[in-house]
Amino acid sequence: MKLSSFLPLGLSALALAAPTHIVKRYPYPSRVHAAATTGTGTPSIPSGNSTGTAPTGDGPIGYASQNGGTTGGAGGSAVTVASLAELTEAVKGEKAAEITITSSIKGNGENVKVGSNKTVRGKDSSVILENFTITVKDAKNVIIQNLAIQKVVGGDAIAVQKSTNVWLDHLDLSSDRDHDKDYYDGLLDLTHAADFITVSNTKLHDHWKASLIGHSDSNEAEDKGFLHVTYYNNHWENINSRGPSIRFGTGHFFNNYYKTVSDGINTRLGAQVLVENNVFIDSSKPLYSVDNDAGAVEKGNDFGGATNTAPEGTLTSVPYEYSLIEAAAVEAAVVGKAGNTLTF
Repeated sequence: MKLSSFLPLGLSALALAAPTHIVKRYPYPSRVHAAATTGTGTPSIPSGNSTGTAPTGDGPIGYASQNGGTTGGAGGSAVTVASLAELTEAVKGEKAAEITITSSIKGNGENVKVGSNKTVRGKDSSVILENFTITVKDAKNVIIQNLAIQKVVGGDAIAVQKSTNVWLDHLDLSSDRDHDKDYYDGLLDLTHAADFITVSNTKLHDHWKASLIGHSDSNEAEDKGFLHVTYYNNHWENINSRGPSIRFGTGHFFNNYYKTVSDGINTRLGAQVLVENNVFIDSSKPLYSVDNDAGAVEKGNDFGGATNTAPEGTLTSVPYEYSLIEAAAVEAAVVGKAGNTLTF
């Protein structure tokens, strides 16, 4: 059933919840949570909506909504792929396309480069990509959605470089911690002046070094003034560090759930972050910095008995509207909903 059949109910729930901020709304093709149906097959409203989170049918909140917005391949050709070769070919170029992956694909360390104006998504939670990297480089207006990507040896699961307006949504990114910390690279790295990025509803788990924003201390000349990123409604679990680590950029992190993440949000080298209503369980350093020229503004977080050791920052607001839920409601709103939980 199309999301439009129950969207008014979602809007009503938002109105009744009276959130602090009103969510901007962006059209995007209908989709529903795989498990969010009644016994009759009628889509149900995910419970997070009643507390102010965005209904599933919206486009991105956050920095990916800026700079003209992010629509991916909306309005372009619809393509289905079932192999690595088909996927590699379908994502080339700048022509708008919505690419749906219909079966799991196992690679051997390949790098699949996604061009501009693309949506790449898994058809449902059964689609798992293993041991190859999805790269968005020198591109704009890209959506990667509803994919599980795991155990990429020698590269990142997802790498975004020199690209603008990228929305990474409802992903499940993982490896394992049985190997040495350098056996795998990152799960999700945003580098080389990538800009206007939103990461939402994503589960990052079982990994050493999860997410890097800005790759090098010596890359200020390229990165300064870029790397505007939003992370919200994400589930981080069994992570050693980089939850995320941000250099030179501007980051907004809200309503994320962290469990057994040693080093959480690390603001570094001139980065400024706004950190709101996140939950940290069993985290030794939930929000910190070792650099005096970086800073953080934090509001409404549950640090689980740990403390914020980052210098006071200057980022007190962001240029878009968004909706917050209280920290006490984050676990129920995020756990079990973040990840590749959609069906197309």
